[in-house]
Amino acid sequence: MIRGEGACLVCGKPLVYFDEARELTCSCCGKTFSSNASCEDGHYICDRCHAAQGVQAVMGCCLQSDSRDPIAMLRDMMEHPLIHMHGPEHHIMVGAALITAYRNSGGEVDLPAALEKMRQRGSQYPGGACGLWGCCGAAVSAGMAVSVITGATPLAALPWRQANETTSRCLHAIAELGGPRCCKRNAFTAAKVAAQYIGEALHVTMELPETIRCDYSVENRQCRKHACPYYAQ
Repeated sequence: MIRGEGACLVCGKPLVYFDEARELTCSCCGKTFSSNASCEDGHYICDRCHAAQGVQAVMGCCLQSDSRDPIAMLRDMMEHPLIHMHGPEHHIMVGAALITAYRNSGGEVDLPAALEKMRQRGSQYPGGACGLWGCCGAAVSAGMAVSVITGATPLAALPWRQANETTSRCLHAIAELGGPRCCKRNAFTAAKVAAQYIGEALHVTMELPETIRCDYSVENRQCRKHACPYYAQ
């Protein structure tokens, strides 16, 4: 597989998005799925194959980390060769970093069990939902993290509110930055806003850097460069 400019993992060519979903066969597992995207040459990688190995790297990073800074943890994860510029693995990474930083900052949570819940929930959120559903997976991942931490369910009162408010605040901040999508920009934004909210609502203070710098613009054809608050060049 190729790690390049937000490109096809098979051949490196740009992705093409369709207005109507099509039946496509995954180039890795050979299974057929309904999808709104392939590369210019028709290659398609399903979400499970796209994220599978990277997610294992994310879980290992979190279980070994003593960091209180979810941004620093995300940057460590993003450096792993199996974490791509864009992809559904980010829907797990944000929440996993927040849960781990929460535990390392004094929050009470069974980390292995909480990370497994985060993996299961984040894996259900599809790639491309930021544009097709109008709700970025990085923001949803942050809400999932707070749901896991607080034990929220559809019948809960305060935890239900806190999980939904986390997603709402993250999504608003992401939307204000504008498109097109960037999984790195959105992940940094969601983690920062969620960490601030967790400090306010759950009274567990994580560490956050004074400045967030992104080193992945060369991998992103659609990078907004100086219009992005994290642009480092």
